[in-house]
Amino acid sequence: MSNFISLEKAIEMTSLYRQQMETILASQFKGLDILAKSEIFSRDQVEKLLSKPECGQLRVYYGMSQDLKIHALLVGVDQNGNDILGSDKLSSASQEVLEDALRCPPHCPPSSPLNS
Repeated sequence: MSNFISLEKAIEMTSLYRQQMETILASQFKGLDILAKSEIFSRDQVEKLLSKPECGQLRVYYGMSQDLKIHALLVGVDQNGNDILGSDKLSSASQEVLEDALRCPPHCPPSSPLNS
């Protein structure tokens, strides 16, 4: 399952991602900020997901908006590895999938070891 890693390993991974993120794109998508460097989710929204009694984990999905930008989506996961998506009615699941994070670019954080 998930594990904490050293800051050194995190720096290595985020550096490699920033160096390679444009090279993995087809040429027509380069320079369009398709891939995010980071995203910020608010604590209160994450806590809403985690506060569900059956929630023991979070799963990150990646989706794409109409302008072709990649976004992280967070959902709670139960002890059996199932996504917690509420009832079968799609409209009632609005509190079950978290998105609308502050995406970098354009909302990039101040310089840190993970983004310099």
